[in-house]
Amino acid sequence: MADRVDAWREKLSQTHAPVDLVCRPDSDFRAQQCVVRLGGALVWSSVWSPQTIRRTPRLIRGSDPEMIHFSLITKGTVGFRMGGPDALYGPYELRTNDSSRPFDILLGPQGEGVAAVSVDLPRARLPLPADDLDRVIGHRMTGQEGVGALLTAFLTTLRDNPRSYTAADAPRLETVLLDLLAAVFANALDAMERLPAESRRRTLTLRIQAFIRDHLHDPDLTPATIAAAHHISTSHLHRLFQDRETTVSGWIRHLRLERAREMLADPARRDAPVHLVAVRAGFEHHPVFTRAFRSAYGMSPRDYRRRALLQTGDGPAAD
Repeated sequence: MADRVDAWREKLSQTHAPVDLVCRPDSDFRAQQCVVRLGGALVWSSVWSPQTIRRTPRLIRGSDPEMIHFSLITKGTVGFRMGGPDALYGPYELRTNDSSRPFDILLGPQGEGVAAVSVDLPRARLPLPADDLDRVIGHRMTGQEGVGALLTAFLTTLRDNPRSYTAADAPRLETVLLDLLAAVFANALDAMERLPAESRRRTLTLRIQAFIRDHLHDPDLTPATIAAAHHISTSHLHRLFQDRETTVSGWIRHLRLERAREMLADPARRDAPVHLVAVRAGFEHHPVFTRAFRSAYGMSPRDYRRRALLQTGDGPAAD
């Protein structure tokens, strides 16, 4: 076990900063890491057996790369100590630490395994003043609502689909990641106005896109209702979508058609009437849906369903 512990300690030291690793002698030590590099940031998913990670003053004096670590816990619990009271984090809570400050991280303090998606990056990469970062690093944040939920969706999607991205995607994904991380910190400080204007614009666009996806089923989803929900004008909303080479309404229609297409190809929904699929995708009028679907995919919804189910070996669906 000693060799595995030493190898894992070296891996963590390369990812964040030099650390000490403590494991119970009777434990079945396990650790797994999958890393995706996005420019200057490392995004990595991990699975851990119970263990303790320590960054001590001695290690800081020896080497401090001035890195920030950000962790989304997806399974188990994590105890944490960094200059304040002890804290216990659970699933879909966000935890941070700084390589310049001593800390103890207790993974699985109750003997359970832990899974997480983490980010390590130089603190200079975040577009926030150093004093603001110092005020929020180490404080509990949520990954289940607001901009924290956007970050959770981004990290878990990257974890689940690492091979769907190429090296050419890295600059764009790094920009999204930095915007979301900075927005999470700024939101915790109630200081979104301190973010650079371009970062605020991109983060607002991401929030609006997530809102649209969550409300596709609503036939009243329109540019006016979207703008009102985000306290902006419809003209401001349209300007945010100028880079997409489509209108807001056009993007909504595209997403609804894609959702309908996925449902039609799903064997588990083979007996759902086509008109009900249309309603669940957000189309209020069946003829409008049929015309839009045929225009987009070159065949009627029923023909598409038959072809998709035959290709999966599930046979024709009932109309």
